[in-house]
Amino acid sequence: MATALGFLAILMWSLLALLTARSGTVPPFQMNAMTFAIGTLVGVAALAARGGSLRVLRQPLPVWLLGVGGLFGYHALYFAALRSAPAAEASLIAYLWPLLIVVGSASLPGERLRWFHGLGALLGLAGAGMIIASRGGLDFSARYAAGYGLAALCALTWAVYSLLSRRFASVPSDVVTGFCAATAALSLLAHLLFETTVWPATGAEWTAVVLLGLMPVGAAFYLWDIGVKRGDIQLIGAASYAAPLLSTLILVLAGEAAMSAGIIAAAVLITAGAALAALPLFARLVRNA
Repeated sequence: MATALGFLAILMWSLLALLTARSGTVPPFQMNAMTFAIGTLVGVAALAARGGSLRVLRQPLPVWLLGVGGLFGYHALYFAALRSAPAAEASLIAYLWPLLIVVGSASLPGERLRWFHGLGALLGLAGAGMIIASRGGLDFSARYAAGYGLAALCALTWAVYSLLSRRFASVPSDVVTGFCAATAALSLLAHLLFETTVWPATGAEWTAVVLLGLMPVGAAFYLWDIGVKRGDIQLIGAASYAAPLLSTLILVLAGEAAMSAGIIAAAVLITAGAALAALPLFARLVRNA
């Protein structure tokens, strides 16, 4: 069940591109502040529905440093990378995090990295690269080295956050409520320092912002926390490369992008990679059949 919830988080993240495209011209940190504030309300509502208490937020400092560093650090580094390097190249480097999760999982207690995990993640990375390249090509240049470095730190930040979250498996996922609240506050501060406020202009744009906060920048982080703490982290990591594929397919269905041979080839690579990473799961199903 925990692995399935991790997959659901990936599915929600695949809506990110479409909803962002439909949300108008809201600056990145302002969008972060708005959507993470909504994401905070998602956690508060879930706690209230179960009769829980905000006392769950009383956690040791390392838990808070990891959570806020992961959520805010990832987004801040990603935005900085996009400002310092071309979007396609920066996005591909930033999307090294699933591969880093699969490889890094070998350091976790009770986990063992097998060849099919690594190969599956590499195939997924190749598929993600094909999708990003299809949007305008890839042309790495030394003059954008600083931006590429920020994108690499972005990938490392999310991978470390996901892997170390497993070491805090006893911490309830409700604590993500506090991480979202802190990320919203820090994003608001960054917005006030670096950006000019631009509000959504129409009801449709406001709807897109609310949906972003409810799903890709809200519920998805709670589900991801459950998945990486108690699910098959290697399978979840490899399957994460489905997000850019699903995102592109959703854009195609919504009329925001065109289908191409590159997308089809990427689908084959990502599907093959996920299937390889899932070999142990298939083996268990066969034994139990």
